Amino acid sequence: MTESPTPYVLDADTMTGGMRPIRQAVVAFGSNMGDRHGRIQGGVSTLEDTPEVTVVAISSVYETEPIGTPDGSDKFLNAVVLIDTTLTVHTLLDRALAIEDAFGRERSEPGAPRTLDVDLIIVGDRVADDDQLILPHPRAHERGFVLVPWLEIDPEGEIPGKGFVADLISGVDTTGVTKREDLEIIL
Repeated sequence: MTESPTPYVLDADTMTGGMRPIRQAVVAFGSNMGDRHGRIQGGVSTLEDTPEVTVVAISSVYETEPIGTPDGSDKFLNAVVLIDTTLTVHTLLDRALAIEDAFGRERSEPGAPRTLDVDLIIVGDRVADDDQLILPHPRAHERGFVLVPWLEIDPEGEIPGKGFVADLISGVDTTGVTKREDLEIIL
């Protein structure tokens, strides 16, 4: 995947006059507490309101079985969003965490139910592995709840170092991933 659909597209930073590449990114949203649909809708709308972020496509909403959660956890609603952004990777991560916080995300035990989960899956072809962020997302290639909605909006999607979404999806269990025809995310 290139940094943008046109690898020569640059955006002038209006504050400094600097030029930064426009990167295409994939962001996954999930919720399994309370008003799941309302929280994903609010999270996507908040991301869309972020300066230097343009929402390009939004998947359908999918209901999915919880994976790696405590017994008795409710099902998730999930959606994937394709964006163009000139934000740095860590600034985009900060925004994702701020959106989670705004919707009441509490971090306790791993896999605990969540009001809203906002994950950066890929940001262009950027690879990162530091204390704050791993890119591409380390388990995205194993998750039907990421791959199914992503394939819907980006049939040529690719996870750097792992392969094309269309190929990866054949190696994961997607039986618990159900499209919710009665729900949609609206901008």
